[in-house]
Formats: sequence, C-alpha cells, structure tokens
Amino acid sequence: MQKLLALAAIAAALPFAAAAQNAKPFLGRWNFTVTPATGNPWPQWMELLEKDGKLEGRVQPRGGGWRPILGAKVDGKKLVVEVAAAGRGPAINWELTTPAKNQLAGVEKRGTEDGPKLAAVRAPKLDRKMPKAWTEPRSLFNGKDLTGWEPIGNVSNNKWIARDGELVNDNPQVRGQRGPSAANIKTTEKFQDFKLHIEVNCPDHGNSGIYLRGRYEIQVGTEGGKLPDHEMGAVYSHYPPPANAELNLGKWTSFDITFVGRRVTVLRDGKVYHDNVEIPGPTGGALDGNEAEAGPFFLQGDHYGVIRYRNITVSVPK
Repeated sequence: MQKLLALAAIAAALPFAAAAQNAKPFLGRWNFTVTPATGNPWPQWMELLEKDGKLEGRVQPRGGGWRPILGAKVDGKKLVVEVAAAGRGPAINWELTTPAKNQLAGVEKRGTEDGPKLAAVRAPKLDRKMPKAWTEPRSLFNGKDLTGWEPIGNVSNNKWIARDGELVNDNPQVRGQRGPSAANIKTTEKFQDFKLHIEVNCPDHGNSGIYLRGRYEIQVGTEGGKLPDHEMGAVYSHYPPPANAELNLGKWTSFDITFVGRRVTVLRDGKVYHDNVEIPGPTGGALDGNEAEAGPFFLQGDHYGVIRYRNITVSVPK
C-alpha cells in the first residue's frame, strides 16, 4: 500500500515537473516592445518565476504600478499569460513563443481578438561594481534657458520654462481637472551610472517624477496616499519611502541619487530613503525598455501642479 501511495504521489507530481521543465525558456525577466496596429510602440516588462511546480510572476503595464499575473501555463511550445480579467473590457492574455534564444514573440489577445504584437528580449543583469572614483559634479541646467533639455510627449502643450534660476513646469492643472496633459522634459544627454543631485519644490497635491535613464521613476509629490510606494521619494511601485516619512510638499527638498547598474541609493535631505536596492525593471511611464543602454534624465510634467526644480548636477565614473 505504501509503495502504491508513493507511486501515486510521483505520478501526480509529474505534470507539474513537466510544466516547469517546458517553462524554462520563458522564465526570468523580459523587456517587451508592444506594437499596436496604429500608433507608436511602447515598453512593458514581465518577470516569470517557477515556484513549487507552478508559474507566477508580474507585469509592468504601460503606466501605473506593476501587477501580479493572474496565471500562466505552457501549451505545447506556447506560453499563455493571463494579464487581466474581463471587466470594463475583455480579458487580456499574452500568447508567447520563443523564436530564438533569449527572445519572445507573440500577440496580446483581447478576448478572442488579436491586439498589439509583442516582442521581448531577456532583461540584462546590469551587475556592476561601485566605481572607485567619480568626476566633479557638473550642472545640467544653466538656470537661464532650456539648453540641454527638450520637451517630450504633448509638446504642443509644453509648460516648461527657465525662471529665476529654476526649471519650472508652469502647469496649474490640478487633480481631476479636464484638459490636455502638459509635456514632460528630458536631458538631451544620456547617462549610464551616475550620482545625481536635484532639488525640487512640489506644491500640495502636486505629482511629478524623476526618471533615471528615462526608465526608473523616483516619485515626486503624491498620488493621494493610497499606496506608500507611490508617494514622495519612493522607487515607484517597488520601494516605499521610510515609515512615517513626511511629504513636506510646498518646500524645497533635495535628492541625492547614486545609480550603478540596477542598484540605487537615494538620500532625501541627507536621510537614507533607499540603500543600494535593486530596481528589477522599468517602471510605468518609461521611455523605452532598452535597459542595457544609457538614457536621459526625464522629469514628469504631464501630471499636476507647478513643479520647480533647481541645482541639478551630475557626476559620472572616472
């Protein structure tokens, strides 16, 4: 009897083992490019793990925070990922194959209809050591005009100006107000590893963000306090600010950010908010998913409030 029970247990485990084995080419972190039938492509991100013979993971949509996948299964040589359940719209599933090593390709299914095309490459590890020496800080903003910066997004509604030595998003729009969103702004220069110093004055209810390499957001302002990792100083949707940290909106505050590979250290007004933590992938609103490449500093201006930045300097490895 014991032998029969043991054989039954082994037989029951075999489907899970086979599923995990078949899923191996799909496991890990992936940088996606989503291409609709019309309009511009956008980046997304996925992490797929195998735990106790079952598949689990998370996806980073075009905007907002990451969310857990509802489920995933391997059907022959195809991976089916349940991204969103039916609700206000049809259910969304990703159907993916591996056309080559470290690549995925497929389609986003919206109900029974084909949606955007999907293509992905395996995300790089970006495992780099801390530089032994850094250059002297140099200014990225001259305080007089937008030299070295360019508006992006809704550039026809660009509100960024240089005023009184400050880089100002002169956008009075408030939460809930209807109207076209304002432009974001980014540096024309791109960076890999760096030390950034930047000061910001964000009004009450204001919302902005500092994007590192144009892909990873440090939250500025507030999204209303519903989620701690969406509040001032958070690595957006990944790491909240320290417990009981105050927003202190309407006052000048400084950020000192050291970013090497995937690891970031953030000090706010000299207090450690994040100590060499790993950012697993691009956050919502990223300019692209090309994580191995250098990228610009990108400041959000399409949310709410007259946001003011000043004293923006950078150091890079010698």
